[in-house]
Amino acid sequence: MPVEGLFNTTIDVLGKSIDLRTRNQNLISSNIANAETPGYTPKSLEFEQQLQSAVKKSTTRGGGSQFSGATTHPAHIPLRGGGEQISQVRGTVVETPAKTPGRDGNSVEMENEMSRMMQNQVLFNASVQLLAKKFEGLRTALREGK
Repeated sequence: MPVEGLFNTTIDVLGKSIDLRTRNQNLISSNIANAETPGYTPKSLEFEQQLQSAVKKSTTRGGGSQFSGATTHPAHIPLRGGGEQISQVRGTVVETPAKTPGRDGNSVEMENEMSRMMQNQVLFNASVQLLAKKFEGLRTALREGK
């Protein structure tokens, strides 16, 4: 019995979202740890657009089962019509300086960082809960033999 199709893109997307939110949480924690470091510029991980694009391309290709040229090296040129697969989404680290940096050049605003940390944590927890529900449904289906 083929296993492909048992785990649809939902599990891939939720798993990738958890990975990327963990990376973002580490960046936000680093920003808070460097709140007193002169010249430090806070960073954030942007990945939502890349993940949405990968999901759209995955669903239009029928779950990614068709051949698509993968870019496994930064020097690779992507094939026309080929896009990122969900597993290839890495996100982009961007600098998010405050509008008014301090006299020492540090542009971390603790209120913004704490807000971003809470938002990231809530979305991380939601992804974990959805993934747990998905596996719970699979476990129930296996027990009942349906």
